[in-house]
Amino acid sequence: MDDMVSARPTLAAWLEEYAAIEREFVDAVAAEGPVFAPRAAGRSRADELREALRERGARFMNGGASVSSGFLSSACAACVGGCGSRTFYINLRCNRDCYFCFNPNQADFEEHCACDTPWRGELEAFGAAVPEVTHVGLTGGEPLLCSDEALAFFARARELYPAAHLRLYTSGAGLDEAFCAAAAERGLDEVRFSVKLDEGEGSVEEVLRAIALARRFSFDVMVEMPVVPSELGRMKLLLRQLDDLGVRGINLLELCYPYRNWDEFARRGLALKNPPFEVLYDYGYAGGLAVAGSEDACLELVLFAMEEGLSLGVHYCSLDNKNREQVLQGNRAAALDPEVYELADDCFYLTAKVFDGDREKVGAYLDGIGARYGVEDDCVSFHPARVAEAAELGALPVLSWNVIEGQGADAYVRELKLQVADGSGLPW
Repeated sequence: MDDMVSARPTLAAWLEEYAAIEREFVDAVAAEGPVFAPRAAGRSRADELREALRERGARFMNGGASVSSGFLSSACAACVGGCGSRTFYINLRCNRDCYFCFNPNQADFEEHCACDTPWRGELEAFGAAVPEVTHVGLTGGEPLLCSDEALAFFARARELYPAAHLRLYTSGAGLDEAFCAAAAERGLDEVRFSVKLDEGEGSVEEVLRAIALARRFSFDVMVEMPVVPSELGRMKLLLRQLDDLGVRGINLLELCYPYRNWDEFARRGLALKNPPFEVLYDYGYAGGLAVAGSEDACLELVLFAMEEGLSLGVHYCSLDNKNREQVLQGNRAAALDPEVYELADDCFYLTAKVFDGDREKVGAYLDGIGARYGVEDDCVSFHPARVAEAAELGALPVLSWNVIEGQGADAYVRELKLQVADGSGLPW
């Protein structure tokens, strides 16, 4: 493969340019102290787990960034592409200080800890901005620290949007029967609890009691938490405990480093995923960078639940999945030629390209079959479904990942990644 690339100097230069951009990003992060795992470490294990999950009938969404079995909250299904879904917070005050929390990265964090947001106006403005409000969430901070205001939030959301799905995120601290009853009266549909394994078994038992209490009411009870690779064994036990309690499902989040508290990650022996993203981009999600091994552990847990026949749904939500919505919203700004670009399952605009001496032969072939294609200074671009045809001509096609930036007349296509493709159109 290296010989085939080196025989195409323009292609080789472009591939090196993108590789250099990634190296610069990794080096800049590492200069601040974090350690990256060896490149592609664990990739083969993740591929094996995905294949095993496909064979068992697991659900794959958003280009494989979301993997699940059994119950899946409608809010998760609407997370990417559902313009009628939004999560709000009253304030960012919290009774915990999780080392992986990314809230301090948010704009005006200190102000939003001290003062409540104007959530009433924001809730109304959201409804005016979208065709239909389908899902409304309340997070924090810890919403139960302002439980009366949380109840007022759900009452107003239900009044404004009678058919919307309403959900609450909480650690469960301070949850009592009176709050659950009042929340149910106001139409709360779902409660998502976070479980802090690193706080010890006493903390786990406390949240399990809160979960058992919530199960007595009408809403779906779920758990959502990041997965630390070294806690895989304890997580399997937790899945059994949650299943015994009748929990509807658990969202397993890829553990992320929020650009702070690296000492806490280092003392746990953690390293960062390398490469940090499948497609490197300036993502707006504040979650940070994925930790190596967390994805493998999450996929192991989805497979474990399926093999054990657990009743609760298990959903792996990766960092890439969190970023998909931003990509999709950007790419909805303009429709590209469908004979040249495909809006792929991973929400990027995908096209195929050939460089150097391959341009003439592929261009002539596409002319001969009457297919449209793009002509740039140094390459020919065409629909990725024709990669195999290009390869049969002796060309070396590459896949190109793209986003739309800008709006209206100012919108333009920005390429983010090039990767050599094999004859089936899949990356090597």
